[in-house]
Amino acid sequence: MVFRTFDLLMRTKFNVLLICLLVTLCFACKQQSGRLIPVNDFFKSQERVAFAISPDGKNLSYLKLINKKQELFIESLESGKATQITKLDDHVIGYYSWVSDNELIYYKESQDKNKQSSVYIIDKTGGNERQLNENEKSRLRVLKDQLIDNKYLLVSSNKRDSTVFDVYRLNVRDGKMEMAVKNPGNITDWITDTKGQLRLAISSDGVNEKLLYRENESQPFTAIQTNSFTTTIKPISFSETNPNVIYAISNMNRDKNALVELDCKTGKETKVLFANDTLNVVDAQYSRSKKRMGFVICETWKKEKFYLDDTVKAFYNKLDKLLPGTEYRIFDRDKDENLFIVRTFTDKNPGSYYLYFANKGQIKKLSDFNSSLKEQDLAEMKPISFTSRDGLKINGYLTLPLNKSPKDLPVVVLPHNGPGSRNTWGYNPEVQLLANRGYAVFQINYRGSSGYGKAFMTAGYKQWGGKINNDINDGVKWLISQKIADPKRVAIYGTGLGGYIALNSIFSSPGMYACAASNSGVINLFSYLKSIPPYLKSNLQMYYTIVGNPVTDVEYMRQVSPVFHSEKFNVPVFVAQSTNDPRINSGEVVQFVKELKKRKVNITYLEKGNETSPVGNEQSRQQMYLALEQFLDINLKKK
Repeated sequence: MVFRTFDLLMRTKFNVLLICLLVTLCFACKQQSGRLIPVNDFFKSQERVAFAISPDGKNLSYLKLINKKQELFIESLESGKATQITKLDDHVIGYYSWVSDNELIYYKESQDKNKQSSVYIIDKTGGNERQLNENEKSRLRVLKDQLIDNKYLLVSSNKRDSTVFDVYRLNVRDGKMEMAVKNPGNITDWITDTKGQLRLAISSDGVNEKLLYRENESQPFTAIQTNSFTTTIKPISFSETNPNVIYAISNMNRDKNALVELDCKTGKETKVLFANDTLNVVDAQYSRSKKRMGFVICETWKKEKFYLDDTVKAFYNKLDKLLPGTEYRIFDRDKDENLFIVRTFTDKNPGSYYLYFANKGQIKKLSDFNSSLKEQDLAEMKPISFTSRDGLKINGYLTLPLNKSPKDLPVVVLPHNGPGSRNTWGYNPEVQLLANRGYAVFQINYRGSSGYGKAFMTAGYKQWGGKINNDINDGVKWLISQKIADPKRVAIYGTGLGGYIALNSIFSSPGMYACAASNSGVINLFSYLKSIPPYLKSNLQMYYTIVGNPVTDVEYMRQVSPVFHSEKFNVPVFVAQSTNDPRINSGEVVQFVKELKKRKVNITYLEKGNETSPVGNEQSRQQMYLALEQFLDINLKKK
C-alpha cells in the first residue's frame, strides 16, 4: 500500500516537486541539528602515543597499538625505519624513558588493581633486554632519567616501607639497588640538580612542609624553609651558573604564584623573575642549553606564556606561525634543543603530534590524536564568570550545542574532580559528547579550585556540601537568569569528587536538578579518606584540613556524605563504578544503590569493566557513555 501510494504520487510533476521540497527541508533540518557523532568516536584509542626523542636526536620512540597492546617502537629519523622492540604478554607499559642515546627503560605493569610493575632496560635495537627490578607490591619512580657514570639511575621506591619512599642507585648493568638516602619517614619528594645529584627534598607532617637542602651528596640535608601546605614552593631547576640558587614557583607571602630565585643557603628569595597580582604562575621552563629561564605560564581561562628571554620568544614566534590558530605544548626535546615533540589542540580539536626541527624551522606531523572527529562538528568552549551569594567571583566555561538557539536549553552541570584541581580550556571528550547530544555543558571552578590564588583555594576547605555546592547552585541560577537554561531540565554529573558533588546536590538542593549522575563518585567522605594509599599517609593531615577530620568533624562529614541520606533522594540517579577501583568502597556503593531501589528511586546502576588495556578501556568507556546518554535522554532531554 505504501509503495503504490508513492508510485501514484510520482506520476505528477507537482508531487515530484513537492517531494523534492520535502527532501530539501529534511536535509536542512538534519544540518540544523548537526551530525550525531558515535559515542566511541569521542574516546578513540590512539594508534601511536607517548612520543619521545633519544638524547642525541637520532631516533624517535613511541607506543603503537598492535594486537590490542601498546608496544614500544623505535624509528630512525634518518632512514624512517621503525622497529618493534617489545612483545608484551598480559601486561601493559605504564611508563618508558630514554636513559642514554642507545638504551631505554620501561615499566611492565600488570592489569589488576594493584598495577604491580617490573622495570626493564632494553637497547634501541630491541636486544639485550634485562629485568632490573621486580616490584611485587612496591612502587618505583625514576628521579632523573639520565645515567650516572654510565650505569646508575637514581630512583625512589617504597619497597622497604610502603608508607615512605627511599632513594636508591639502580645499577642498570646488574639490576642491583643500593640505598642512597634513607627516608626518615617524613620526606614526600626528592629533587635532583641538572647533573642528577640529589640536593633538595621536601618533608611534611601533613600540615607544614619543609624545604631541605644540601650543597653536595656527602652532606646531610638541612631545613631552609618551613611553610604551611597552602604555601607553594615548586622548584623548577637549579641555576647552572650559581649552584646554590634554584628557580622556583612560589606564593610565599603573596596570594598568587610567582617565579622567583631562591638562595638555598639562606632560604630567602633573592629576585622575583615574574609576578603579577592578577595572574597565577602555573608552570615555567628552564632552558639547559641557554642556562636560563625561558618563560612562565599563567592560567586564567586559557594558558598564556610570558617570556623572560628574547631568544626563547623568537623560537616560539616561529612555532606560532607554523601552527596558527591552535594551542600547543612541548613534550620532549633532544639534549641540544634542536628537535622537539609538540602536541597541538584547541577546544574543538583533540590535536596532533608534530616533530619540530628548530634549525630548519620545519614541522612534520607524527600522528593525529583522534582522526575520527571533525572540528566543524564540535562546539566552542567559552569562558564565563558570575558572583556567588557571598561576593566571590567564580569562573568557569559554557559549551553550547551547535545550531541551537541559546535559550531554554537542557543543561548538564559538570563539576570537576578534586581536591585541588580545576576545569581547563581545551578539548574535553565528555563536554563535546554532551554538547553533540544537544545539551549546554556548564563547568564551574568552584572555590577550592586551583589556579586562582591561595585565598580562593583555602576558601573551599571543609566546604564540601556547603559553600562549594552554593557556588555551583549560584552558577545554575545565573544560567537560568540569562535565559540559557530551562530550569526544569538541569542535570548534574561528575567523576570522583565531582560525582560526590552531583549526588550531594540532590539532597542538599532539592528541586534544583532534574537528575544526577556519578561516575566512580565518592559517596562517603569517611571511606574516601580511608582509601588514601599508604605512600600518601604523610599527607593525611592535609586531607583532613581540606576535606574533614574523621575524628573531630564527624557530624559535618555525616551531614554531607550521600551514603547517609538515601531517604532524601527523589529524582532519577545514575551510578557507574568499577568494583576494582581502589578509591571506592564498592560494597558500600552497591548497598547505597539497593537502598535507593528499595525506596523506588529511579536508579540506573552500571558496573564498568576493569580493563586497563587501551582497547579494554575504550570498550568500557563506550559502555558507560552509552548508558549515560540513554539516562540523560530519558530523564532530561525528553522531560
